[in-house]
Amino acid sequence: MPDNRLPLRTRALIGLCAVGLSTAAIAAPNPVAEAQALEILKRAITFRSVEGPENQTPQLAAYFKEMLVAGGFAPEDVTITPVDDTAFLVARYRGSDPKLKPLLMSGHMDVVEAKPADWQRDPFTPVIENGYIYGRGATDMKFDAALMIASLIDLKRQHFTPKRDVILVLSGDEETIMKTTQMLAAKFPDAYMLLNGDSGGGSLSEDGKPQYFALEGAEKAYGDYTLTFTNPGGHSSAPRKENAIYELAAALTRIGEHQFTPQLNEITKAYFLGVAAQTEARTGAAMRAFAADPTNKEAIATLAADPAHVGQIGTTCVATMVNAGHARNALPQRASANINCRIFPGTSFQQVQDELVRVAADPKMQISFIDTGTTASPPSPMRADVTAAVREALDIGYPNVPIIPSMASGASDSMWFRVRGVPSYGVAPVFIKDSDDFSHGLNERTPLANIAPGVAYWKVLIRRLSN
Repeated sequence: MPDNRLPLRTRALIGLCAVGLSTAAIAAPNPVAEAQALEILKRAITFRSVEGPENQTPQLAAYFKEMLVAGGFAPEDVTITPVDDTAFLVARYRGSDPKLKPLLMSGHMDVVEAKPADWQRDPFTPVIENGYIYGRGATDMKFDAALMIASLIDLKRQHFTPKRDVILVLSGDEETIMKTTQMLAAKFPDAYMLLNGDSGGGSLSEDGKPQYFALEGAEKAYGDYTLTFTNPGGHSSAPRKENAIYELAAALTRIGEHQFTPQLNEITKAYFLGVAAQTEARTGAAMRAFAADPTNKEAIATLAADPAHVGQIGTTCVATMVNAGHARNALPQRASANINCRIFPGTSFQQVQDELVRVAADPKMQISFIDTGTTASPPSPMRADVTAAVREALDIGYPNVPIIPSMASGASDSMWFRVRGVPSYGVAPVFIKDSDDFSHGLNERTPLANIAPGVAYWKVLIRRLSN
């Protein structure tokens, strides 16, 4: 941990002494758990837990089980369920009152594919340089999985007994079809709540100062649509006006220039009002203006031009893949494109499809929705007990950092629990700069300074919300 954070922790500990010895003990430095978290993270990165015939997610699950059992969990309380080429893990930390609904902690073990030839370092070999750990999953989300596991083991080491069961659920295909997540959500439909270590999190300014913590209570739905044009084709020496590639290109241009009607809900309104004070003046003014009036054209233009915020003001759709033609010397018989949409809560997949058809404005276009198993989910209520627990946990390492409700622009495991009525919150304690976020990209990395406050955070959060 950087020296400049030590006074913050010291002040936090002084304040926590009044709460009681048990809280202070949990908040104190946790050198054993911190070292274990790092070792778990380094080992986890070595597993190539990527969809496909060489998927090592089941082996990673077996390693996690080995660590949990060695840390005090009964072998029968840690189960691994194979599913196709992957698996999911369930670890039950038994409470004193089995009649109470369980508290779930969630994450995923799989990662996005990474080609070693494209990286500066091997993506499945952990590398520590200049205070960062590099590797696929270093951010998304083996770092948080290691923090959760090390924290649970440390609570076992301290003989902590929760009132309600605390259950760690780790899915195995969150980055693809979420089949294991759906199975987990069906297994625990009556859970008290779910704490998701794969969303939410802290923001650092570019000079490394904590700005705010995003407490995620909603997320957009994920939707893919295929646009297709077909023609008879023919010889390229005799071009004709009708050409599937040109027709597709024209439709994509119209869709690319289109903006879906901006939307606002209680969570995004609170987010804009909270983040505005932490943001550059022009953008902050646009946030406040949009929160006051989501039809404000100047505010919309400013936020829509910013990749960091365009996803918060409504549904977005973007072309991600194209495929056209069958021979270099032939007119195209088919041209297709994938349109990836992130859909604002309350908007249906069909509504988005209808709007894409209207904007493309070509009756020859065929459109189909790709069923990836995703679903739309309702927002979770911003509960006072959750916010208070997060506040207490954050104050150990980041005293008084603002907590701001947020909506994720993408989908996570939370959506499958929300649709079953389980309140779900993104609470990842990792703080990172925008310039350091390489999730799904090359040379993924995360500051190791997150380990010490992250372990202390999870231990307080588990203790408070399980009791």
